[in-house]
Amino acid sequence: MKAKLNFRKPFSTLILALLFLATTSELFAQEKIAEIKDFKVIVEKTDNGIKMKSKKGSAWIDLSFSLDNYRPQAVDEYGMTELKNVSVNKDENLADFLFTITKTESGIELKGMEGTAWTELKFSLAKNEKQAIDQFGMTNLN
Repeated sequence: MKAKLNFRKPFSTLILALLFLATTSELFAQEKIAEIKDFKVIVEKTDNGIKMKSKKGSAWIDLSFSLDNYRPQAVDEYGMTELKNVSVNKDENLADFLFTITKTESGIELKGMEGTAWTELKFSLAKNEKQAIDQFGMTNLN
């Protein structure tokens, strides 16, 4: 008498486990996006660096700073900051975001650290040209 191997049970268990992992990671991603609050910032590349205007979600209205040697500048809902010195004060009326902005030869590079659905944005931006960004990425200026 020959023994038959039965792969059905381990195979179905594996399929169920993969299905469970896929649905929980999707739920986690949806939960993360639900926690993100609205903000909108207009970025302008200048001769010396960057000009930013907040339309919503932050305590600041205008920021302007120089960037030398393509060094990133951290920005949160309270303005310019340092990654090692991020504000722990959280205001319910403000978006809780943190990103770095770097002026490149051809444009701007942003890295989302907190409160953004994006982790990295790169776009070309000529001198004195403007681009709006929000918690989901690039958006229109209106």
